[in-house]
Amino acid sequence: MAKRPLIETAVFPVAGRGTRFLPATKASPKEMLPVVDKPLIQYAVEEALAAGARRLVFITGASKRAIEDHFDSDQELENLLKSQGKSDLVKQLHSVLPSYATCIYIRQPAPLGLGHAVLCARPAVGNEPFFVHLADDLIAADEPVLAQMADVYSHKRASVIGCEPVPRQDTDKYGIVAVEAAGGTARIRSIVEKPKPDKAPSNLAVVGRYLLSPAIFEHLARIGRGAGGEIQLTDGIARLLQEEAVYAYRFSGKRYDCGSKLGYLQATVAYALAHPQLGADFRRHLKTVVKTPAKTRRQ
Repeated sequence: MAKRPLIETAVFPVAGRGTRFLPATKASPKEMLPVVDKPLIQYAVEEALAAGARRLVFITGASKRAIEDHFDSDQELENLLKSQGKSDLVKQLHSVLPSYATCIYIRQPAPLGLGHAVLCARPAVGNEPFFVHLADDLIAADEPVLAQMADVYSHKRASVIGCEPVPRQDTDKYGIVAVEAAGGTARIRSIVEKPKPDKAPSNLAVVGRYLLSPAIFEHLARIGRGAGGEIQLTDGIARLLQEEAVYAYRFSGKRYDCGSKLGYLQATVAYALAHPQLGADFRRHLKTVVKTPAKTRRQ
């Protein structure tokens, strides 16, 4: 009998409009932006599946239908590819979502913040621990980060938050934690949303990966709106750690902030170089680009 995974549900808040990528995201979700040959949301789902998740909960908003279509079957397309003898592409389509995974789509009725998006998942999650994955943060790692965090949970049996140090001047872009001790895994003493550098308790930032106790839902339901008039997940976690342990985990891997144009381009280059079919040719191309003077390339 197969062993039941510790964490079976992953929540993907995908209701944001992606305004930093307009006009590309005017009619297409930012989570569908491709990095080489897969959209960001597929990388996110693959990471969750590798960590044992089987129930995938997408918190959606307007103009997000493309995400549902991506993970749905397309028999007409499959039949066309089969008729053209492109069985390898049919296999790629089948690999988008394995048969054992279930997708649930919940509409976030208003843009009330990340904490509200997580709260919307409550009926689908129930009374079990769950992952939250922000697709904007693409992390290349030998072992998927959510799997690393599930391993921490197996020992701690408490909420785990993915963190990494950031430059002190950038603390006002992140949730920042203060921890009890240095090291890879440490209990969180406090957490604050986007503090100014001179007010930040540390430079250890929360970066888009959470493994949360279901107790978080009650706190999110009670806290009301915080910074920016939104229900902040950070505020809910601040309440949660007053009653139970919450751990900061310094994950192993390279993070790319695909919520920014520069980070997205950096991820595209890195993943293209690592691509098994394209990597070698792309590397040769980059060498020619770097050697060519910028003035010549613009002509």
